[in-house]
Parts: sequence; C-alpha cells; structure tokens
Amino acid sequence: MNETAPKPPPSGNLDRGDTRVRHDVGIRGAVRSFLDRVQSGDLGMLPVFVGLLIISTVFSALNPIFLAPNNLVNLLFDAAAVGLIALGIVCVLLLGEIDLSIGSMSGLSSALLGVLWVQKGLPIPLAIAGAIAAGALTGMTYGLLRNRFEMPSFVATLAGLLALLGMQLYILGPTGSVNLPFASPLVRFGQIYIMPMWLSYLMAIIPGVLMIVGGMRTMKRRADANLSSSGMSVVVLKAVVLTAALLFAVWYLGMGRGVPWMFAVFVLFVVIMDYALRRTKWGRSLFAVGGNAEAARRSGINVKRVRLSAFVVCSSFAALGGVFAASRLASASQQAGTGDVNLNAIAAAVIGGTSLFGGRGSAWSALLGVLVIQAISNGLTLLNLSSSLRYMITGGVLAIAVIVDSLARRSRASHGRA
Repeated sequence: MNETAPKPPPSGNLDRGDTRVRHDVGIRGAVRSFLDRVQSGDLGMLPVFVGLLIISTVFSALNPIFLAPNNLVNLLFDAAAVGLIALGIVCVLLLGEIDLSIGSMSGLSSALLGVLWVQKGLPIPLAIAGAIAAGALTGMTYGLLRNRFEMPSFVATLAGLLALLGMQLYILGPTGSVNLPFASPLVRFGQIYIMPMWLSYLMAIIPGVLMIVGGMRTMKRRADANLSSSGMSVVVLKAVVLTAALLFAVWYLGMGRGVPWMFAVFVLFVVIMDYALRRTKWGRSLFAVGGNAEAARRSGINVKRVRLSAFVVCSSFAALGGVFAASRLASASQQAGTGDVNLNAIAAAVIGGTSLFGGRGSAWSALLGVLVIQAISNGLTLLNLSSSLRYMITGGVLAIAVIVDSLARRSRASHGRA
C-alpha cells in the first residue's frame, strides 16, 4: 500500500509561536482598496471633491472673478457661520433625527447678542455665553420631548422653529434690528481680522505631520495585533499631497487678504468635533445609536442620554453660528436665521457625506459641504441671478446629494447580503 508522500513544508520559519500573517499594503494595494470601497457604495468624500471641481470649473468659466483670491477670502468669511450650524446638525443626523429650528435658533441667538450687549450693556463674553446657553436650553427641551413623550424630532423642532422665531421678534421689539458697533473686536473678527501668513503656513503643515505620526502609531498597533496595514509609503504620500494642497491654498489666499480668523476658528471646532466623534465614548455611542438604537440599548448605551446630548450640541452650535452671523453682518435683525439658512446648513451636512438615515457621517462633512453650498451661492451671486433661481439650484443640489446617499446605502446593503 503506497502512502501519499507528505508535502514539503513551506519555506520559512515553522515556529508556531510566530503566527503573524500581516503584510503592508503599498500604494497599488491602497488604490485597489479605495476602488473596492467605491464599488461597494462607500463613496466617502469623493462626491464632494467632484462637486467642488465641477462648480469651480463652471463658475470660473462664466465669471473669472469667482476664483480670484479676494473673492475666495470673502467666501470663507461667509462660510463660517453656516458651517458651525451644519457642524451641529451632523450630530443629530448621525442619530437619524432632524432639527428644523437651527435657522431660527441662530436668529434668536443673534438677537440675544445684540440686546444683551448693545442695549443692556453686558460685556461681550457674557452676551455670547447667554446666547449659547439659550441654545443649549432649547436643545435640552427637544431632547426631553423626544425621550419623555416620544415626540418625533420633526414635529418638536418644527414647533420650536415657530416659537423661536416669535421670541426673536419679541426680543428685537418694534425697531426690528440692533446695530453692533463696527469698531468692536467682534465685528472686526467677522469682517476684517486675517491670520498672519507665517501662522497660516504653520497651520497648513501641522495636519500632514499629524497624519504621519498617527499613521506610524496605527501601523504599530496593527502590527502588534498581527493585522495588515497601509505601508509607510501610502501614509507619506497622503501627507505630502495634503500638505501641498494646503500650502498652495494658503499661498493663493495670501495673494489677496489671507486666511480669515473667522474661518480658522470654524476649522478648529471641526477638528475638536472630529476627535470627539471618532475618539471618545460619546462619539462612538452616537454612531451606535444611529446605526441601531435597540442594539445600542442592549449593549448598555444610555440611548436617551445620547439623544439629549446630541440635541444640546446641535442647538448650541446653531446659537454660536448666530453669533458669527451677527459679527459678519454687524447687526441683529428680524431677517437673521430666516430664508435659506435651514436649507443651507442641512444641505451642507448631507452633501458633505452625512447620511439622513443615521449612523454615517463625520465632522468634516460640515466643512466640505459648506464649501460646496457657499461656492454655489457665491457663484450665482456673481452671475446676478435672482434669489428664486438660487433657491431652486440649491434645492436641486440637496436632492442629488440625498439620491446619492440613498443609492450608496442600497449598494452597501446589497454587498452586505452578498
């Protein structure tokens, strides 16, 4: 009886104590992985970059002033206030909820700022704190209505929209507006203050350095866990591309006025919220509740507390956005927070990649999305188009973003079943 000859052992160390199967994924593997994610419906920030490229090409062809340095500086000034409101709505959308009163909350906040500071004579920091406290209290009310009475957030915030608008009109009184002192630091912050160029260049270099340091730490942790990871070449390439893009942006804006402090502060809040969403227990709880609230509850997460905190953060950022808007306009009026503020803030979050169905999104969605929204608004203004066309075009862009989100979600579900 012939016995099958044993197969020769594979080359290499056969010590069972070394069971590592990890390997480093190079640039080609990273590209292949990215394409696989796109095919599976995980589009990430790709639609935003494509949208910005198309918008810039079209508007610069129709009016070369669109890409002029000073026009882009004004665009960044205008984007900060709506961006802060969008940053707050990201937290609520992650839960699959909605807040329709963010525009009215920003208007009430600007009214409170004007009355407390100009008419009552309170110091600027106390007036700002009072406006933000009003936002936090409003968000707490929405959270309690949702938790105690199971009132849908759509209904609760729609009622809040009307109530906050009424409070704004009542606070402003018969005059309907409060002018802020133009020479004050707050107004100069919203209209004039620009970062020094050396600081702007330094801020442009820091993200690339942090990316390399974070990439090295991630590679080490995955290596210790015997998992594959992106090669160092991939991390360095991403850092170099990001740093080059940021340095070019700072240089180009420096040909005009430079980088506004107002926009820099907004970016700082984005960085803080990104860390909170990705690195803290609270942020992970938001994603868990948004993905499946019942599963999150069974795993020990206090779902009601997470919902309450999300509404508080959302309304607080809306109030802070109202403060930024008042500093930009140097006034608080009955028109503040009305018009397309709600649409632009929600559209910015959705266009940036935050899902309306909950469980997917990031703080960077607010930054990238508001750049798209503000670029459209700025370009249409340069073309002297009517407000009716601007509303229709912005609404169409929002509809396209929701369709892309729905198709991507369906594609992810079908790949998951496969």
